[in-house]
Amino acid sequence: MSEPQAKTLLVADDDSEMRRLVRRALEKRGYTIVEARDGEEALERILELKPAAVVLDVMMPGLTGWEICKYIRSHESLAGVGVLMLTAIGRTVNEMTSPLYGADAALDKPFDVSELVETMEKVLAARAEG
Repeated sequence: MSEPQAKTLLVADDDSEMRRLVRRALEKRGYTIVEARDGEEALERILELKPAAVVLDVMMPGLTGWEICKYIRSHESLAGVGVLMLTAIGRTVNEMTSPLYGADAALDKPFDVSELVETMEKVLAARAEG
């Protein structure tokens, strides 16, 4: 089993402005950001890079963020990858549904950038502890 790349994060969202916002916030904290525009591209990048964590939009073309999260959690080789779900479907739905698929955390859009960074750091710390 190969270990996740400690400073590499994947941001998957079909909204280019959202990807840019998340990338800028996390790059300022020293992370290397890889982007994906849809679910299939996200899954390809995850399998190729094994990032430390992924930021997944729930509603994307092709595979949804929930489907990708379920895939990650069903494969032992990806067990160390943290998952943060982002969505505009509504806080209650996101908070109830994301854990069912194995997400470590969920944020509702719009979100505060500092909350995004803080949540990602909690996800990474929890995954590092095992």
